[in-house]
Amino acid sequence: MVGWIKLHRKIRSNPIFNDPQLLRLWLICLTEASHTERDQIVGRQKVKLKPGEFVTGRFALMDMYNTGLKSKDRVKGEKTIFRWLEQLQEMGYLTIKKTNKFSIVSIDNWAIYQDGASENDNSLTIKRPSNDHQKTTNKNVKNDKNEKKINNSRHKYEPCDMENANLLYQKILENNPQAKKPNLEKWANDFRLIRQIDKRTDEQVKYLIDWTQQDTFWKANMLSPASLRKQFDRLVVIIKSSHEAAKRKTAVLNEKEFDLTDD
Repeated sequence: MVGWIKLHRKIRSNPIFNDPQLLRLWLICLTEASHTERDQIVGRQKVKLKPGEFVTGRFALMDMYNTGLKSKDRVKGEKTIFRWLEQLQEMGYLTIKKTNKFSIVSIDNWAIYQDGASENDNSLTIKRPSNDHQKTTNKNVKNDKNEKKINNSRHKYEPCDMENANLLYQKILENNPQAKKPNLEKWANDFRLIRQIDKRTDEQVKYLIDWTQQDTFWKANMLSPASLRKQFDRLVVIIKSSHEAAKRKTAVLNEKEFDLTDD
């Protein structure tokens, strides 16, 4: 395997950084993903892969994960590693498309974070380090200007946005009294974007804040309005699915109760 990938420094502040097993699996996914659009033969089937995608299966994933590990550190259950992969999907890192023979894994936001990172770029970097450095510098300056432009926007957040910022912070404190106080004005502006740009209602936002901070998984991973914004659609689907499952369970219980009464 040749070539390289981009890895942002902010991964050190991400919850995955403190989970060695998930971090190893995530890095495997990043380095396994295709840099270009190509066809891959799986058995007798041709699979068209887009940049950021790769084909795998439970046993193949287990082999990749265990390669190079000492015997005591290897994971023997292929289902365990695939559950970790599904956990990465729940956290919004990737998407899994399952078939009856294999799975196609798509890295979310690949184009945003890996744009320009290809196998050919490695040789270009060696030949033209000064030019590439200048391009990187220009890109960083451009990003800084864009961020300042957003922060200095004439649009102001509303009282409800600051209210949501405080609500989220208070809910986080209930779960972790030692949580560091964030920049609430920045949080309020993020909630403004959710409301104005994404067209979410204030009721929807408050509901998701309450729901995520009560859920065992999401309260450890939903620690900012930026994360809430990124996962908004996924959370709506999860909540709707849980409600539908609860209704089906209630219907079954009611049916059983009716049968017992009838006897």
